[in-house]
Amino acid sequence: MNSTQMNSQLTRLIEALGSGDSSTRLQAALAIGTHPDGPGLVEALVARCAIEPDFYVRDMLTWALTRFPAGDTVPRLLAELRSSVPQARSQSLHTLSKIGDRNVWPAITRSLLRDADDEVARSAWRAAVVLVPDGDKAGLAAELATQFGRGDRTLQLSLSRALVALGPLIEPVLEAAVTSTDPAVRTHAVATERLLRDPDTGFDQAVDEAKRIVALGPERAQETAC
Repeated sequence: MNSTQMNSQLTRLIEALGSGDSSTRLQAALAIGTHPDGPGLVEALVARCAIEPDFYVRDMLTWALTRFPAGDTVPRLLAELRSSVPQARSQSLHTLSKIGDRNVWPAITRSLLRDADDEVARSAWRAAVVLVPDGDKAGLAAELATQFGRGDRTLQLSLSRALVALGPLIEPVLEAAVTSTDPAVRTHAVATERLLRDPDTGFDQAVDEAKRIVALGPERAQETAC
């Protein structure tokens, strides 16, 4: 294939990423990831991540980006973390976690971990536990604990899973959180503690048990469970 034909094919793939048909966009991302070579492709993939409405297409876009050298993708993804578009930030965080380059850890800032947009915060939590160096895990646990009680069941489950992934070192922050004056914080912390001790426990079951403990107190809850 000569350069003219190649450029024409790259142009068609980039244009297909903006198609009104999600299947066409999916196939374009798959084709780019299968043969990750050509100018402008990384830029086109990252730009599409910021606006792509279909979950499966976004997932394929991320996969395609992981197929390129990290030196080509990581700088562009890091730039997206400063975007005013929440989806741009969340998808870049997600993709960085899949690439797994721990050199980007300093870019997972407190502002991202506390982002007002739930999807951005969720992506930051997930990326953080993948990329955090061992020496920073305790500090990350303390930072994540500031988000106890935030959001709906799904968001709280994401936070609990992120914390549990850090392992037993989260126990001190859990002990502190269960003494909070905020019932929502205490409930979430107790539920997370249950998941840490028994990962097979369902989150809903852990939350129900946590609510009972918060309402009755640990000693009374243990009595009624007997």
